[in-house]
Amino acid sequence: MKRKLIILSAMLLTCVVNTQAQIEVEVEDEEIIVSDEYGDVEEIDFPEAMADNMMDSLMNLYESKSYLTVDEDCRTTGENPLFSKEEYIERLMRMPTVMEMSYNEVVRSCIDRYAGRLRRQVGFMLGASNFYMPIFEEALEAYQVPLELKYLPVIESALNPTAVSRVGATGLWQFMVSTGKMYNLEINSLIDERRDPVKASYAAAHLLSDLYKVYGDWNLVIAAYNCGPGNINKAIARAGGERDYWKIYPYLPKETRGYVPAFIAANYVMTYYCEHGICPMRTQLPSQTDTVMVNRDLTLSQIASVCNLDIQMLRALNPVYRRDVVPGGSKPMPIRLPLNDVNTFITMQDSVYASATPLKRAEVEIDNTFVPSKSVSSKRSGRKSSRGGRQVTVRKGESLSTIARRNGTTVAKLKRLNGIRGNNIRAGQKLKVR
Repeated sequence: MKRKLIILSAMLLTCVVNTQAQIEVEVEDEEIIVSDEYGDVEEIDFPEAMADNMMDSLMNLYESKSYLTVDEDCRTTGENPLFSKEEYIERLMRMPTVMEMSYNEVVRSCIDRYAGRLRRQVGFMLGASNFYMPIFEEALEAYQVPLELKYLPVIESALNPTAVSRVGATGLWQFMVSTGKMYNLEINSLIDERRDPVKASYAAAHLLSDLYKVYGDWNLVIAAYNCGPGNINKAIARAGGERDYWKIYPYLPKETRGYVPAFIAANYVMTYYCEHGICPMRTQLPSQTDTVMVNRDLTLSQIASVCNLDIQMLRALNPVYRRDVVPGGSKPMPIRLPLNDVNTFITMQDSVYASATPLKRAEVEIDNTFVPSKSVSSKRSGRKSSRGGRQVTVRKGESLSTIARRNGTTVAKLKRLNGIRGNNIRAGQKLKVR
C-alpha cells in the first residue's frame, strides 16, 4: 500500500510552511495527518524509498549480508526521543551545507518517520554509506555540486544499487531510461549502466549541474530531478513567476511536495542519528577490486564455475549485467573481480572461454520436410502414401540431392530405399522417401 503524508490544503499550505499556524498532527499506521482548526487536509506522497518494504530489499542485498553486521557495542532503547522545534532548527542550521536546510512541520514529520518506524533502515543505510559515499562525493566534486547532495540516493533508492521504482526508474540515483541515455549511460536488454554506482553517480552529478544552470536554486534543482523540469516550470507559472520552492510548493505534484522535506530529513538523520539512538550497522569494507576485459560472450555463472567464485558476489560487483550475460563479443567488456581473484581469472581464462556455450545461434537450418495437410490431395501434392512409407513423384529437372533435401533425408537413403545404384532418375518416377 502506498505510504502518504497528508497535510494542509494548498490554500493554507503557505501558512503551515512559513508561519507555523496552529495545526494538529496525528500519526496513524499508514499515514501522518496534519490538519488545521478547520479540518482542511491535503495528500502528499512520501518518496518510494521511505516505504517500510524497502527494509526487506536492503537486508537481502549481497553487500548487506556479507559486509554489514549488528554493532553489539551500540546501545539503544529502540525509541525515538522527543526534541523541541528549537532543537531541530538549531541542528539544521549547524549543518555545514550550501543548500538551505529549513525547518517546518513537513520536514519534522519526515524526520520522525526516519527516526521512528524506519530507524532500522537508517541503520542499514549508515552502514552501506561506507560503500557509496566516497563515490558520490568524488562525482559531485567533479561537477562542483554541493556535497550534501550525496544523500539524494537515500530518498531515491535507500542506497540499493538495483532498486527499480514502480515507473521503471533504476539504480542508486533512479534514472529513467530516456534520462540515462541522455547522460551517456548504456541501457539495452543485457546492460544497464544505471545500476553502476560509479557511472550513474557521474551522470547524476552532470544532470544536477545542468539543472542548476537553469534554476539557480538547489531546492528547485532536486525538485526538478524528482518530477522533471516541465512540472517545475508549470508550478512557477502558476505561482506568478515565483522561484522559491516553498512558494511554488502548493502547485507541485504530490510526491515532489514531500521530496525536498524528505531530502532535508535524510541529511538530518544521517548526521544526527546518535541523538536519536540509532545504531549504524558495523561495516567490514570489501576487499579491493580490479577489472579484466573480455572480448567474447560469457556468463557470470561460467566464470563462477570455472574460477570457483561466489556467483552472488560476482553479481554484486557487476550489477550492470542485468541477465548475467557479459556481451564481450560485441565490444570488449569489463568484469570486476576481487583483486586476489584477478590472477585466478587470467590463469583460467582459456578454460573459462572453453566452457562457454554460444548464447545465440549465428546460423540455423530450415526444416524443409513437407508434410501435406489432410485437405491436400495426393495428386496436387505430387505424393502418395503407401503402407510401406511415403512416396513422391519425380518432377522434371529434379535430382536425387534436391529430392533428399526437400524431404529431410539423404541421397544414400533414397538409393537404398529404391534400389538405385547410379544417380539417374526420370520425371514421373515414383520414389520412396520414408
